[in-house]
Amino acid sequence: MERSHQYGRFYEEIKPALKSKLEEFRLFGYERVTEKELWDYLTKKKWKKVKEDIHLYEVVADVLSVQAGELMNHATVEAFKLGDFSLEDEEERQKLLK
Repeated sequence: MERSHQYGRFYEEIKPALKSKLEEFRLFGYERVTEKELWDYLTKKKWKKVKEDIHLYEVVADVLSVQAGELMNHATVEAFKLGDFSLEDEEERQKLLK
């Protein structure tokens, strides 16, 4: 797990919050979301602008406030950027619709 983000110093302390959020996603049917994907979303999107004097409770609140739709939108955009699939391939379209 890449922890080079400035908030990476909180990673071990917020692990329970990350696990809790993943469990919540699983309750809503998002079984495939991983801790790495959640962390990537947080570091690349939610915490894009680093706050120098951020406190642990603010980082935890950010983790617990992530909504599944936000994470899925981010994952979709990242997949398009990486070119992981093509809309012209029927099999890939079916994967996208799952």
